[in-house]
Amino acid sequence: MGKNSDNLPFSKQNYLLMLIGIAVLIIGFVTMSLDKAEYGFGFLGLTLGPIIVMVGFVIQFFAIMFKPKNNK
Repeated sequence: MGKNSDNLPFSKQNYLLMLIGIAVLIIGFVTMSLDKAEYGFGFLGLTLGPIIVMVGFVIQFFAIMFKPKNNK
């Protein structure tokens, strides 16, 4: 069973970072949808929401590229 786990492409830390990134993405899209301005042209829809979504995508990119150090 130990040999099989060495062949996995991502570690537990990668998956945890991916889940955090997905949560941040959902928060960003919900923030954009909360904008009460007409057609979503307020601060939440045009500024804050997209910034949060971009942070979520950066976290996702980092989660995919992150390579944990093996302490063996």
